[in-house]
Amino acid sequence: MPYPWQYDDWTRIQALREHWPHALLLYGQAGIGKVDFACELAQSLLCEQPRDDARACGQCAACTWFLQRNHPDFRLVCPEAVAAEATLLQANSDIGKNANGERTGDDDGASAGGKKSKAPSKEIRIEQVRALLDFCSIGSHRGGRRVVVLFPAEALNVAAANALLKTLEEPPSGVVFLLVSANVERLLPTIVSRCRQWPLAMPDAASASDWLRSQSIDDPAGVLAEAGGAPLAALAVARDEHAPLKRFTLEQLAAGPACDPFACGEALQKVPVPSVLGWLQRWLYDVLAMQTSGEPRYFPAHRNALKHVAQGATPLQVAQCLKRITQQRAVEQHPLNGRLVFEELFIHYRSMFGSNP
Repeated sequence: MPYPWQYDDWTRIQALREHWPHALLLYGQAGIGKVDFACELAQSLLCEQPRDDARACGQCAACTWFLQRNHPDFRLVCPEAVAAEATLLQANSDIGKNANGERTGDDDGASAGGKKSKAPSKEIRIEQVRALLDFCSIGSHRGGRRVVVLFPAEALNVAAANALLKTLEEPPSGVVFLLVSANVERLLPTIVSRCRQWPLAMPDAASASDWLRSQSIDDPAGVLAEAGGAPLAALAVARDEHAPLKRFTLEQLAAGPACDPFACGEALQKVPVPSVLGWLQRWLYDVLAMQTSGEPRYFPAHRNALKHVAQGATPLQVAQCLKRITQQRAVEQHPLNGRLVFEELFIHYRSMFGSNP
């Protein structure tokens, strides 16, 4: 297994082997290894000599091709922006290719006219799904299954989702879709209804902490708390190149009414918008938690600062500010001016302490 906490899910999912569904929706919290699990499952479905525990042998021709990222009966589909960062099976994805497998001009460094290339798309586009349907329409090269891993499924834009829906309604023989999602509620209900749903379990704190220590993380409890208990997300928190700016942000938030929105906008303008919104959202959640239960969830090391901030605003004011952050997260993937976004949000945060009824 890619991760030790996935053994139980692997064992349970083998009950589907005799009547494998044409579409399986693997979902769960972000940062628990869902895509790695899906790829492990995909390899096992393509393996020609699976082991007794149904895992791939790693030695047959199919496994060799899979591990070399060129199995003819496998496709990995994800947004261009995700593929640009991914290391797992990236070369085998359909991103940036046409139906014939040729690279398109979308991800060239510059167009023929010398214009700057487009930013990588953060959606799964209709062109990708059409290429996928071409793959589904041909027979298997090895006489077995054809397997598709698509993630995150919620990144399907409307046109792509509708095109995929038609295929899920009338699935091609021998094709298995493995959809991966951290936000099932954002999927079309018609897509969800045509998939066998499979929730992947969160690891317990002890297993997650042991794994993080094996990755040379000294404070697993702290990063796990900030990541909501998800080990891979916690690893990213521990290795975040923007950690100094996060500390600066938390110091500004701890200052309450003395927070400087313009200094924050200046310092954070090069940090990805989703990262800063995540810091703000978790901080405000903890402030609200301090006002209700008295215990923070994400930043326990900042308990005293959170308590002080919680005393300076009402729960209603905190909830309204948290709502504003949540609204901004709905458009966080758009090409926004980060500095202006941050200045407006920190001004909104500081206004919480203006006048308490």
